[in-house]
Amino acid sequence: MTTQHQHLVYGHATAHDCLAFADACTATEEAAEIRALAAAHTWGEARQIRVTHLWNPAGPEYHEPEDGYGDDQPFDITEVGAVADGNWPPMVTKRAFTVLPQDLQDRYGKRQVTVHDGDYLEIPLECEAELIAELRQRGYEVTRDDELINLLDGVNLDSLTA
Repeated sequence: MTTQHQHLVYGHATAHDCLAFADACTATEEAAEIRALAAAHTWGEARQIRVTHLWNPAGPEYHEPEDGYGDDQPFDITEVGAVADGNWPPMVTKRAFTVLPQDLQDRYGKRQVTVHDGDYLEIPLECEAELIAELRQRGYEVTRDDELINLLDGVNLDSLTA
């Protein structure tokens, strides 16, 4: 059995009512990008947000100023097409495919197919203790943070638009 030295963050993803996992090394940076975009007051401010881990759904490649998205126009993250359609940020429950070992994906999860957003791994909440114990036994550092997981999933973005 291969021993890993990876730090994962996980939690209850409320949108799918299951466990979700993310790379803890980038999760807080991604969350900061989401918060920054949500806090923008104008389209110009939103366009200026530099993202490293995600794509900017308010970027000029998606919303041209001449199409009514001028720099001085009010910005509301929840009204951006990609956000309203559920395409941004990407489903956090997809990440288990890349951060969890294949044998644990097979044992604890079930691949679910969505019409618009692709597949995700549904890991039932009742598997938490056993799965986390196995990850730790393999050398993973695992931290639970429901708030972070749900922010990465785009839950309650409207509460960040203060």
